[in-house]
Amino acid sequence: MRDTETFTQSVFHILPILIAEADLPERFTFPFSYQPHPVALRAVKALQTYLDEQKKWAHDFGDHTDESGEICGKMFGVLVVQNKQKELGYLAAFSGKLAEKNYLEGFVGPVYDRLAEDGFFKEEEASIVAINDKIKVIEQDSTYMNLLSELNTQKQKSTKEIQASLMNKKEAKNIRQCKREVAMRDLTGDRLEHFLQQMSKESQDLHFQHKRRLQAWREVLTSAEERLAYYQKRINELKKKRKTKSAALQQQLFDQYQFLNQQNQRKGLISLFEHTKQQRPPAGAGDCAAPKLLQHAFLNDLKPVALAEFWWGQSPKLELRRHGYFYPACLGKCKPILTHMLAGMTIDENPAYHEALKTRGLDRVHEAVDYLVINKPNGLLSVSGKYVLDSVASRVKAAYPKATGPMMVHRLDRETSGLMVVAKTMEAYLHFQNQFLNKTIKKEYIAILNGIPENTLSSIRLPLRPDHHQRPRQMVCYSDGKVAETHWSIIAIQQAKARVLFKPITGRTHQLRVHAAHPEGLNVPIEGDELYGLKSDRLKLHAAALSFVDPTTGRQMKFSLDPDF
Repeated sequence: MRDTETFTQSVFHILPILIAEADLPERFTFPFSYQPHPVALRAVKALQTYLDEQKKWAHDFGDHTDESGEICGKMFGVLVVQNKQKELGYLAAFSGKLAEKNYLEGFVGPVYDRLAEDGFFKEEEASIVAINDKIKVIEQDSTYMNLLSELNTQKQKSTKEIQASLMNKKEAKNIRQCKREVAMRDLTGDRLEHFLQQMSKESQDLHFQHKRRLQAWREVLTSAEERLAYYQKRINELKKKRKTKSAALQQQLFDQYQFLNQQNQRKGLISLFEHTKQQRPPAGAGDCAAPKLLQHAFLNDLKPVALAEFWWGQSPKLELRRHGYFYPACLGKCKPILTHMLAGMTIDENPAYHEALKTRGLDRVHEAVDYLVINKPNGLLSVSGKYVLDSVASRVKAAYPKATGPMMVHRLDRETSGLMVVAKTMEAYLHFQNQFLNKTIKKEYIAILNGIPENTLSSIRLPLRPDHHQRPRQMVCYSDGKVAETHWSIIAIQQAKARVLFKPITGRTHQLRVHAAHPEGLNVPIEGDELYGLKSDRLKLHAAALSFVDPTTGRQMKFSLDPDF
Protein backbone atom coordinates (compact mmCIF):
# COMPACT_ATOMS: atom_id res chain seq x y z
CA MET A 1 0.00 0.00 0.00
CA ARG A 2 1.38 3.39 -1.00
CA ASP A 3 1.60 6.03 1.74
CA THR A 4 -0.66 8.45 -0.14
CA GLU A 5 -3.39 5.80 -0.29
CA THR A 6 -3.54 5.65 3.51
CA PHE A 7 -4.45 9.33 3.74
CA THR A 8 -8.20 9.08 3.21
CA GLN A 9 -11.22 11.30 3.76
CA SER A 10 -11.46 9.92 7.30
CA VAL A 11 -9.17 11.52 9.88
CA PHE A 12 -8.25 8.06 11.21
CA HIS A 13 -5.59 6.78 8.82
CA ILE A 14 -4.58 3.13 8.92
CA LEU A 15 -0.81 2.74 9.14
CA PRO A 16 0.49 1.25 5.88
CA ILE A 17 2.38 -1.59 7.66
CA LEU A 18 1.47 -4.12 10.31
CA ILE A 19 3.04 -3.43 13.70
CA ALA A 20 3.06 -5.89 16.57
CA GLU A 21 1.75 -4.82 19.95
CA ALA A 22 5.21 -5.51 21.42
CA ASP A 23 6.78 -2.98 19.08
CA LEU A 24 4.65 -0.11 20.40
CA PRO A 25 6.12 2.28 22.98
CA GLU A 26 5.33 1.51 26.59
CA ARG A 27 5.07 5.21 27.43
CA PHE A 28 3.62 8.15 25.54
CA THR A 29 5.96 10.75 24.07
CA PHE A 30 7.26 13.46 26.40
CA PRO A 31 6.26 16.33 24.05
CA PHE A 32 8.86 18.91 25.10
CA SER A 33 11.94 16.83 24.27
CA TYR A 34 11.85 13.60 22.29
CA GLN A 35 13.17 11.45 19.51
CA PRO A 36 10.23 10.19 17.45
CA HIS A 37 9.41 6.54 18.05
CA PRO A 38 9.71 4.31 14.93
CA VAL A 39 5.94 3.90 14.78
CA ALA A 40 5.55 7.70 14.77
CA LEU A 41 8.21 7.97 12.05
CA ARG A 42 6.12 5.64 9.89
CA ALA A 43 3.12 7.93 10.27
CA VAL A 44 5.30 10.97 9.56
CA LYS A 45 6.57 9.39 6.34
CA ALA A 46 3.01 8.70 5.22
CA LEU A 47 1.92 12.29 5.90
CA GLN A 48 5.00 13.84 4.27
CA THR A 49 4.49 11.70 1.16
CA TYR A 50 0.90 12.94 1.02
CA LEU A 51 2.03 16.58 1.37
CA ASP A 52 4.46 16.10 -1.51
CA GLU A 53 1.96 14.46 -3.86
CA GLN A 54 -1.56 15.71 -3.05
CA LYS A 55 -3.42 18.00 -5.50
CA LYS A 56 -6.66 18.60 -3.56
CA TRP A 57 -5.70 21.95 -2.06
CA ALA A 58 -2.99 24.56 -2.54
CA HIS A 59 -0.82 26.20 0.10
CA ASP A 60 2.40 28.07 -0.58
CA PHE A 61 4.99 26.57 1.76
CA GLY A 62 7.74 28.64 0.14
CA ASP A 63 11.08 27.35 -1.05
CA HIS A 64 12.63 25.41 1.83
CA THR A 65 16.10 25.99 0.33
CA ASP A 66 15.58 29.78 0.45
CA GLU A 67 15.47 31.31 3.93
CA SER A 68 15.18 34.94 2.80
CA GLY A 69 11.58 35.21 1.59
CA GLU A 70 8.43 36.40 3.33
CA ILE A 71 6.54 33.14 2.76
CA CYS A 72 7.03 30.46 5.39
CA GLY A 73 6.06 26.86 5.98
CA LYS A 74 3.85 25.16 8.53
CA MET A 75 4.14 22.93 11.59
CA PHE A 76 2.45 19.54 11.22
CA GLY A 77 1.86 16.81 13.77
CA VAL A 78 0.97 13.14 13.77
CA LEU A 79 -0.54 11.20 16.65
CA VAL A 80 -0.41 7.42 16.44
CA VAL A 81 -3.56 6.01 18.08
CA GLN A 82 -5.43 2.78 18.69
CA ASN A 83 -9.19 2.52 18.37
CA LYS A 84 -11.47 0.25 20.41
CA GLN A 85 -10.93 -2.55 17.90
CA LYS A 86 -7.16 -2.34 18.60
CA GLU A 87 -6.58 -1.08 15.06
CA LEU A 88 -3.50 1.07 14.81
CA GLY A 89 -3.67 4.30 12.85
CA TYR A 90 -2.66 7.92 13.01
CA LEU A 91 -4.23 11.34 13.13
CA ALA A 92 -2.75 14.36 11.35
CA ALA A 93 -3.04 18.04 12.17
CA PHE A 94 -1.52 21.39 11.26
CA SER A 95 -0.92 24.42 13.46
CA GLY A 96 -3.17 27.40 12.78
CA LYS A 97 -4.70 27.47 9.31
CA LEU A 98 -3.74 25.62 6.13
CA ALA A 99 -4.75 26.84 2.67
CA GLU A 100 -6.68 29.59 4.53
CA LYS A 101 -8.92 26.98 6.15
CA ASN A 102 -9.34 25.45 9.60
CA TYR A 103 -10.72 22.21 8.18
CA LEU A 104 -9.14 20.16 5.41
CA GLU A 105 -10.02 16.65 4.35
CA GLY A 106 -8.02 14.06 6.27
CA PHE A 107 -6.87 16.42 9.07
CA VAL A 108 -8.41 16.81 12.50
CA GLY A 109 -10.15 20.12 13.00
CA PRO A 110 -9.53 22.89 15.52
CA VAL A 111 -10.63 22.77 19.13
CA TYR A 112 -12.83 25.71 18.18
CA ASP A 113 -13.47 26.86 14.61
CA ARG A 114 -13.35 30.63 14.66
CA LEU A 115 -13.83 30.69 10.87
CA ALA A 116 -17.28 29.07 10.99
CA GLU A 117 -19.68 31.28 9.04
CA ASP A 118 -22.53 30.80 11.53
CA GLY A 119 -20.33 31.23 14.61
CA PHE A 120 -20.26 34.18 16.98
CA PHE A 121 -16.63 34.99 16.15
CA LYS A 122 -17.29 35.90 12.52
CA GLU A 123 -20.32 37.96 13.52
CA GLU A 124 -18.50 39.87 16.25
CA GLU A 125 -15.41 40.24 14.08
CA ALA A 126 -17.59 41.82 11.40
CA SER A 127 -18.98 44.32 13.91
CA ILE A 128 -15.42 45.28 14.96
CA VAL A 129 -14.44 45.69 11.31
CA ALA A 130 -17.50 47.97 10.87
CA ILE A 131 -16.24 50.14 13.74
CA ASN A 132 -12.81 50.30 12.08
CA ASP A 133 -14.50 51.43 8.87
CA LYS A 134 -16.35 54.21 10.72
CA ILE A 135 -13.08 55.39 12.28
CA LYS A 136 -11.44 55.37 8.86
CA VAL A 137 -14.29 57.45 7.36
CA ILE A 138 -13.81 60.14 10.03
CA GLU A 139 -10.01 60.09 9.74
CA GLN A 140 -10.26 60.51 5.97
CA ASP A 141 -12.84 63.34 6.14
CA SER A 142 -11.38 66.37 4.33
CA THR A 143 -12.48 68.86 7.03
CA TYR A 144 -10.92 66.71 9.76
CA MET A 145 -7.71 66.26 7.79
CA ASN A 146 -7.45 70.02 7.11
CA LEU A 147 -8.03 70.86 10.78
CA LEU A 148 -5.47 68.27 11.85
CA SER A 149 -2.95 69.62 9.34
CA GLU A 150 -3.58 73.18 10.52
CA LEU A 151 -3.08 72.16 14.16
CA ASN A 152 0.19 70.40 13.39
CA THR A 153 1.42 73.39 11.40
CA GLN A 154 0.54 75.78 14.23
CA LYS A 155 2.27 73.50 16.77
CA GLN A 156 5.43 73.51 14.70
CA LYS A 157 5.33 77.32 14.33
CA SER A 158 4.65 77.81 18.05
CA THR A 159 7.53 75.53 19.02
CA LYS A 160 9.89 77.34 16.66
CA GLU A 161 8.83 80.81 17.85
CA ILE A 162 8.91 79.93 21.55
CA GLN A 163 12.36 78.38 21.18
CA ALA A 164 13.54 81.56 19.42
CA SER A 165 12.06 83.66 22.23
CA LEU A 166 13.87 81.57 24.86
CA MET A 167 17.16 81.91 22.97
CA ASN A 168 16.63 85.65 22.74
CA LYS A 169 16.04 85.83 26.51
CA LYS A 170 19.18 83.81 27.15
CA GLU A 171 21.35 85.95 24.86
CA ALA A 172 19.92 89.17 26.32
CA LYS A 173 20.66 87.89 29.82
CA ASN A 174 24.28 87.20 28.89
CA ILE A 175 24.64 90.68 27.38
CA ARG A 176 23.13 92.29 30.50
CA GLN A 177 25.51 90.34 32.68
CA CYS A 178 28.47 91.67 30.69
CA LYS A 179 27.10 95.21 30.90
CA ARG A 180 26.63 94.85 34.66
CA GLU A 181 30.23 93.74 35.09
CA VAL A 182 31.46 96.80 33.13
CA ALA A 183 29.11 99.15 35.06
CA MET A 184 30.22 97.78 38.42
CA ARG A 185 33.77 98.65 37.40
CA ASP A 186 33.15 102.08 35.76
CA LEU A 187 30.07 103.57 37.47
CA THR A 188 29.28 104.64 41.03
CA GLY A 189 26.48 106.19 43.06
CA ASP A 190 23.24 107.28 41.35
CA ARG A 191 24.55 106.47 37.87
CA LEU A 192 25.20 102.84 38.86
CA GLU A 193 21.85 102.52 40.62
CA HIS A 194 19.99 103.98 37.60
CA PHE A 195 21.82 101.61 35.27
CA LEU A 196 21.02 98.53 37.36
CA GLN A 197 17.33 99.55 37.51
CA GLN A 198 17.35 99.89 33.72
CA MET A 199 18.83 96.37 33.34
CA SER A 200 16.20 94.97 35.73
CA LYS A 201 13.38 96.63 33.76
CA GLU A 202 14.76 95.24 30.50
CA SER A 203 14.80 91.73 32.02
CA GLN A 204 11.21 92.10 33.22
CA ASP A 205 10.04 93.43 29.83
CA LEU A 206 11.57 90.43 28.01
CA HIS A 207 10.07 88.04 30.57
CA PHE A 208 6.55 89.46 30.09
CA GLN A 209 6.99 89.55 26.29
CA HIS A 210 7.78 85.82 26.43
CA LYS A 211 4.77 85.12 28.68
CA ARG A 212 2.46 87.06 26.30
CA ARG A 213 3.84 85.08 23.38
CA LEU A 214 3.19 81.80 25.23
CA GLN A 215 -0.36 82.89 26.06
CA ALA A 216 -1.05 83.94 22.47
CA TRP A 217 0.05 80.56 21.16
CA ARG A 218 -2.00 78.74 23.81
CA GLU A 219 -5.10 80.58 22.57
CA VAL A 220 -4.30 79.75 18.93
CA LEU A 221 -3.70 76.05 19.66
CA THR A 222 -6.73 75.80 21.98
CA SER A 223 -8.92 77.25 19.24
CA ALA A 224 -7.58 74.73 16.70
CA GLU A 225 -8.02 71.85 19.18
CA GLU A 226 -11.59 72.90 19.98
CA ARG A 227 -12.46 72.78 16.26
CA LEU A 228 -11.01 69.26 16.17
CA ALA A 229 -12.70 68.19 19.40
CA TYR A 230 -15.94 67.03 17.77
CA TYR A 231 -14.10 64.65 15.46
CA GLN A 232 -11.67 63.48 18.15
CA LYS A 233 -14.50 62.78 20.56
CA ARG A 234 -16.28 60.65 17.97
CA ILE A 235 -13.05 58.75 17.13
CA ASN A 236 -12.27 58.14 20.82
CA GLU A 237 -15.82 56.90 21.46
CA LEU A 238 -15.52 54.45 18.57
CA LYS A 239 -12.09 53.28 19.72
CA LYS A 240 -13.38 52.72 23.24
CA LYS A 241 -16.31 50.75 21.86
CA ARG A 242 -13.92 48.73 19.68
CA LYS A 243 -11.66 47.98 22.66
CA THR A 244 -14.61 46.83 24.78
CA LYS A 245 -15.93 44.62 21.99
CA SER A 246 -12.47 43.17 21.26
CA ALA A 247 -11.88 42.31 24.93
CA ALA A 248 -15.31 40.68 25.22
CA LEU A 249 -14.76 38.74 22.00
CA GLN A 250 -11.34 37.55 23.19
CA GLN A 251 -12.84 36.40 26.48
CA GLN A 252 -15.70 34.65 24.69
CA LEU A 253 -13.20 33.02 22.34
CA PHE A 254 -11.05 31.78 25.23
CA ASP A 255 -14.16 30.25 26.79
CA GLN A 256 -14.69 28.10 23.69
CA TYR A 257 -11.31 26.40 24.07
CA GLN A 258 -12.05 23.62 26.53
CA PHE A 259 -9.42 20.87 26.62
CA LEU A 260 -9.98 17.25 27.61
CA ASN A 261 -7.68 14.68 29.14
CA GLN A 262 -7.90 10.90 29.52
CA GLN A 263 -10.04 11.28 32.66
CA ASN A 264 -12.55 13.32 30.63
CA GLN A 265 -11.71 16.41 32.70
CA ARG A 266 -12.20 19.74 30.95
CA LYS A 267 -10.22 22.93 31.46
CA GLY A 268 -10.43 26.21 29.58
CA LEU A 269 -7.63 28.45 28.40
CA ILE A 270 -8.17 31.06 31.10
CA SER A 271 -7.76 28.60 33.98
CA LEU A 272 -4.83 26.85 32.28
CA PHE A 273 -2.83 30.06 31.92
CA GLU A 274 -3.86 31.96 35.06
CA HIS A 275 -0.81 30.71 36.99
CA THR A 276 1.71 31.46 34.24
CA LYS A 277 3.93 34.52 34.24
CA GLN A 278 1.68 36.31 31.71
CA GLN A 279 -1.50 35.13 33.55
CA ARG A 280 -3.43 34.99 30.29
CA PRO A 281 -3.23 32.91 27.11
CA PRO A 282 -0.93 34.18 24.36
CA ALA A 283 -2.24 34.67 20.82
CA GLY A 284 -2.73 31.36 19.03
CA ALA A 285 -2.83 29.24 22.22
CA GLY A 286 -4.77 26.04 21.55
CA ASP A 287 -4.34 26.16 17.77
CA CYS A 288 -1.08 24.17 17.63
CA ALA A 289 -1.05 20.64 16.20
CA ALA A 290 -0.48 18.68 19.43
CA PRO A 291 -3.55 19.97 21.38
CA LYS A 292 -5.74 19.45 18.30
CA LEU A 293 -4.58 15.85 17.96
CA LEU A 294 -5.04 14.91 21.60
CA GLN A 295 -8.45 16.63 21.77
CA HIS A 296 -9.72 14.60 18.82
CA ALA A 297 -8.34 11.38 20.32
CA PHE A 298 -10.04 11.93 23.69
CA LEU A 299 -13.33 12.96 22.06
CA ASN A 300 -13.38 9.78 19.97
CA ASP A 301 -12.13 7.17 22.47
CA LEU A 302 -8.79 6.75 20.71
CA LYS A 303 -5.78 5.75 22.76
CA PRO A 304 -2.72 8.01 22.15
CA VAL A 305 0.40 5.94 21.41
CA ALA A 306 3.11 8.30 20.09
CA LEU A 307 3.44 11.92 18.96
CA ALA A 308 5.74 13.73 16.53
CA GLU A 309 5.69 17.27 15.13
CA PHE A 310 7.72 18.51 12.15
CA TRP A 311 8.22 21.67 10.12
CA TRP A 312 7.32 21.66 6.41
CA GLY A 313 8.53 24.36 4.04
CA GLN A 314 10.45 27.61 4.30
CA SER A 315 11.62 28.87 7.69
CA PRO A 316 9.95 31.93 9.23
CA LYS A 317 12.00 35.11 8.99
CA LEU A 318 12.69 35.43 12.73
CA GLU A 319 12.37 31.88 14.04
CA LEU A 320 14.72 29.13 12.98
CA ARG A 321 12.94 26.12 11.45
CA ARG A 322 14.23 23.55 8.98
CA HIS A 323 12.21 21.66 6.42
CA GLY A 324 11.37 18.14 7.60
CA TYR A 325 13.01 18.54 11.03
CA PHE A 326 11.21 17.48 14.21
CA TYR A 327 10.53 20.02 16.94
CA PRO A 328 9.26 19.75 20.53
CA ALA A 329 5.97 21.36 21.54
CA CYS A 330 6.35 25.05 22.35
CA LEU A 331 6.51 25.93 26.03
CA GLY A 332 4.85 29.34 25.88
CA LYS A 333 1.65 28.30 24.08
CA CYS A 334 1.42 24.56 24.68
CA LYS A 335 2.98 23.59 28.00
CA PRO A 336 0.03 24.58 30.28
CA ILE A 337 -2.41 22.95 27.84
CA LEU A 338 -0.48 19.72 27.32
CA THR A 339 0.32 19.36 31.03
CA HIS A 340 -3.43 19.14 31.64
CA MET A 341 -4.19 17.00 28.59
CA LEU A 342 -1.53 14.41 29.45
CA ALA A 343 -2.45 14.17 33.14
CA GLY A 344 -2.85 10.56 34.23
CA MET A 345 -1.02 9.12 31.22
CA THR A 346 2.22 7.16 31.44
CA ILE A 347 4.74 9.41 29.74
CA ASP A 348 8.44 9.21 28.91
CA GLU A 349 10.68 10.84 31.50
CA ASN A 350 11.84 14.39 31.04
CA PRO A 351 15.32 13.91 29.51
CA ALA A 352 16.64 16.68 31.75
CA TYR A 353 15.76 14.60 34.79
CA HIS A 354 16.93 11.34 33.23
CA GLU A 355 20.30 12.72 32.11
CA ALA A 356 20.98 14.35 35.48
CA LEU A 357 20.75 10.97 37.21
CA LYS A 358 23.63 9.54 35.17
CA THR A 359 26.28 11.51 37.06
CA ARG A 360 26.93 12.27 40.71
CA GLY A 361 29.06 14.79 42.56
CA LEU A 362 31.51 17.18 40.91
CA ASP A 363 34.21 16.39 38.36
CA ARG A 364 36.87 18.79 39.68
CA VAL A 365 39.52 19.94 37.22
CA HIS A 366 41.17 22.44 39.59
CA GLU A 367 40.44 23.66 43.10
CA ALA A 368 41.62 26.83 44.84
CA VAL A 369 40.70 28.29 48.20
CA ASP A 370 38.04 30.60 46.78
CA TYR A 371 36.98 28.92 43.52
CA LEU A 372 37.01 25.67 41.61
CA VAL A 373 36.97 24.67 37.94
CA ILE A 374 34.77 21.70 37.06
CA ASN A 375 33.91 19.60 34.04
CA LYS A 376 30.13 19.80 33.72
CA PRO A 377 28.63 16.67 32.13
CA ASN A 378 26.08 17.08 29.38
CA GLY A 379 22.54 16.64 30.70
CA LEU A 380 23.17 18.45 33.99
CA LEU A 381 21.60 21.86 34.56
CA SER A 382 23.83 24.75 35.63
CA VAL A 383 21.20 25.96 38.12
CA SER A 384 18.17 24.15 39.50
CA GLY A 385 14.97 24.35 37.49
CA LYS A 386 11.32 24.29 38.48
CA TYR A 387 11.03 20.53 38.10
CA VAL A 388 14.67 19.40 38.15
CA LEU A 389 16.52 20.38 41.32
CA ASP A 390 19.78 18.55 40.58
CA SER A 391 22.30 20.98 39.07
CA VAL A 392 25.86 22.24 39.27
CA ALA A 393 24.64 24.86 41.77
CA SER A 394 22.94 22.31 44.04
CA ARG A 395 25.93 19.96 43.95
CA VAL A 396 28.39 22.76 44.76
CA LYS A 397 26.17 23.92 47.61
CA ALA A 398 26.04 20.38 48.99
CA ALA A 399 29.83 19.98 48.71
CA TYR A 400 30.60 23.44 50.19
CA PRO A 401 27.85 24.29 52.68
CA LYS A 402 29.94 27.11 54.18
CA ALA A 403 30.53 28.88 50.85
CA THR A 404 29.47 32.53 50.88
CA GLY A 405 27.68 34.57 48.25
CA PRO A 406 26.44 33.51 44.80
CA MET A 407 28.52 30.63 43.47
CA MET A 408 27.43 30.48 39.82
CA VAL A 409 29.63 32.89 37.89
CA HIS A 410 28.40 31.76 34.47
CA ARG A 411 26.30 28.99 32.95
CA LEU A 412 26.39 26.30 30.30
CA ASP A 413 23.28 24.91 28.60
CA ARG A 414 22.04 21.65 30.08
CA GLU A 415 23.04 19.81 26.90
CA THR A 416 26.54 21.38 26.77
CA SER A 417 29.49 19.77 28.55
CA GLY A 418 32.81 21.25 29.62
CA LEU A 419 34.69 23.71 31.76
CA MET A 420 32.97 25.98 34.27
CA VAL A 421 34.43 28.17 37.01
CA VAL A 422 32.47 28.34 40.27
CA ALA A 423 33.10 30.84 43.10
CA LYS A 424 33.24 29.77 46.74
CA THR A 425 33.38 33.28 48.25
CA MET A 426 31.60 36.55 47.58
CA GLU A 427 34.94 38.22 46.87
CA ALA A 428 35.82 35.66 44.20
CA TYR A 429 32.33 35.91 42.70
CA LEU A 430 32.59 39.70 42.35
CA HIS A 431 36.10 39.39 40.92
CA PHE A 432 34.93 36.92 38.26
CA GLN A 433 31.87 39.03 37.48
CA ASN A 434 34.14 41.99 36.83
CA GLN A 435 36.30 39.87 34.52
CA PHE A 436 33.21 38.82 32.54
CA LEU A 437 32.03 42.43 32.29
CA ASN A 438 35.45 43.48 30.99
CA LYS A 439 35.57 40.45 28.65
CA THR A 440 38.92 39.30 30.05
CA ILE A 441 37.65 35.76 30.66
CA LYS A 442 38.22 33.78 27.47
CA LYS A 443 36.30 30.65 26.47
CA GLU A 444 36.64 28.24 23.58
CA TYR A 445 34.23 25.54 22.49
CA ILE A 446 34.56 22.52 20.26
CA ALA A 447 31.53 21.34 18.31
CA ILE A 448 30.64 18.88 15.57
CA LEU A 449 28.32 20.27 12.90
CA ASN A 450 25.76 18.24 10.97
CA GLY A 451 27.55 19.07 7.73
CA ILE A 452 30.22 21.32 6.27
CA PRO A 453 29.55 25.09 6.31
CA GLU A 454 30.02 27.10 3.14
CA ASN A 455 30.49 30.34 5.08
CA THR A 456 34.08 31.56 4.60
CA LEU A 457 33.94 34.48 7.04
CA SER A 458 35.75 33.93 10.33
CA SER A 459 33.27 35.98 12.38
CA ILE A 460 29.50 35.75 12.84
CA ARG A 461 27.55 38.79 14.06
CA LEU A 462 23.85 38.09 14.52
CA PRO A 463 21.88 39.92 17.27
CA LEU A 464 19.76 37.65 19.48
CA ARG A 465 16.67 37.91 21.62
CA PRO A 466 14.41 35.34 23.34
CA ASP A 467 11.48 33.81 21.47
CA HIS A 468 9.00 34.71 24.20
CA HIS A 469 6.38 32.11 23.24
CA GLN A 470 8.88 29.28 22.72
CA ARG A 471 11.44 29.60 25.50
CA PRO A 472 14.25 28.76 25.77
CA ARG A 473 14.55 29.21 21.98
CA GLN A 474 16.31 32.35 20.79
CA MET A 475 15.86 34.21 17.51
CA VAL A 476 17.89 36.57 15.35
CA CYS A 477 16.35 40.04 15.59
CA TYR A 478 18.01 43.14 14.14
CA SER A 479 15.54 45.56 15.75
CA ASP A 480 15.42 44.32 19.38
CA GLY A 481 18.22 41.75 19.64
CA LYS A 482 21.38 42.14 21.71
CA VAL A 483 24.77 42.18 20.02
CA ALA A 484 26.21 38.66 19.66
CA GLU A 485 29.55 37.86 18.03
CA THR A 486 31.34 34.55 17.50
CA HIS A 487 34.72 33.79 15.93
CA TRP A 488 35.08 30.31 14.46
CA SER A 489 37.31 28.00 12.42
CA ILE A 490 37.26 24.44 11.11
CA ILE A 491 39.53 22.02 12.97
CA ALA A 492 38.87 18.93 10.87
CA ILE A 493 36.35 17.30 8.53
CA GLN A 494 35.31 13.69 9.07
CA GLN A 495 32.45 11.75 7.51
CA ALA A 496 31.07 14.89 5.84
CA LYS A 497 30.85 16.68 9.21
CA ALA A 498 32.97 19.61 10.38
CA ARG A 499 34.65 19.72 13.78
CA VAL A 500 34.85 23.43 14.58
CA LEU A 501 36.38 25.74 17.18
CA PHE A 502 34.10 28.51 18.49
CA LYS A 503 35.46 31.57 20.29
CA PRO A 504 32.47 33.58 21.58
CA ILE A 505 33.17 37.30 22.03
CA THR A 506 29.81 37.81 23.76
CA GLY A 507 27.92 35.34 25.93
CA ARG A 508 24.28 35.33 24.85
CA THR A 509 21.95 32.42 25.55
CA HIS A 510 22.24 29.75 22.80
CA GLN A 511 24.61 32.04 20.90
CA LEU A 512 26.77 29.28 19.40
CA ARG A 513 23.78 27.08 18.61
CA VAL A 514 21.90 29.83 16.74
CA HIS A 515 25.02 31.19 15.01
CA ALA A 516 25.75 27.69 13.75
CA ALA A 517 22.21 26.88 12.58
CA HIS A 518 21.01 30.22 11.20
CA PRO A 519 21.12 30.76 7.40
CA GLU A 520 23.03 34.01 7.92
CA GLY A 521 25.52 32.19 10.17
CA LEU A 522 27.03 28.83 9.28
CA ASN A 523 23.67 27.42 8.13
CA VAL A 524 24.63 24.03 9.60
CA PRO A 525 23.24 23.09 13.04
CA ILE A 526 25.37 21.54 15.74
CA GLU A 527 24.88 17.78 15.81
CA GLY A 528 22.28 16.70 18.36
CA ASP A 529 20.68 20.16 18.70
CA GLU A 530 16.97 19.38 19.03
CA LEU A 531 15.98 23.07 19.25
CA TYR A 532 17.67 24.27 16.06
CA GLY A 533 18.61 21.04 14.29
CA LEU A 534 18.17 17.28 14.77
CA LYS A 535 18.10 15.51 18.14
CA SER A 536 20.57 12.64 18.65
CA ASP A 537 22.28 10.96 21.59
CA ARG A 538 23.64 14.33 22.81
CA LEU A 539 24.47 17.88 21.77
CA LYS A 540 28.00 17.81 20.36
CA LEU A 541 29.08 21.06 22.00
CA HIS A 542 31.83 21.20 24.63
CA ALA A 543 33.48 24.07 26.54
CA ALA A 544 37.07 23.00 25.86
CA ALA A 545 39.18 25.93 27.09
CA LEU A 546 38.85 28.54 29.83
CA SER A 547 41.25 31.28 30.95
CA PHE A 548 40.94 33.93 33.65
CA VAL A 549 42.87 35.80 36.32
CA ASP A 550 43.08 34.10 39.73
CA PRO A 551 41.15 36.40 42.14
CA THR A 552 43.73 35.95 44.92
CA THR A 553 47.13 35.57 43.25
CA GLY A 554 46.54 37.65 40.13
CA ARG A 555 48.07 34.85 38.02
CA GLN A 556 46.68 34.09 34.56
CA MET A 557 45.05 30.64 34.76
CA LYS A 558 44.43 28.50 31.68
CA PHE A 559 42.57 25.19 31.48
CA SER A 560 41.80 22.89 28.56
CA LEU A 561 39.76 19.70 28.34
CA ASP A 562 39.04 17.66 25.22
CA PRO A 563 35.46 16.48 24.60
CA ASP A 564 34.51 12.81 24.62
CA PHE A 565 33.15 13.00 21.07
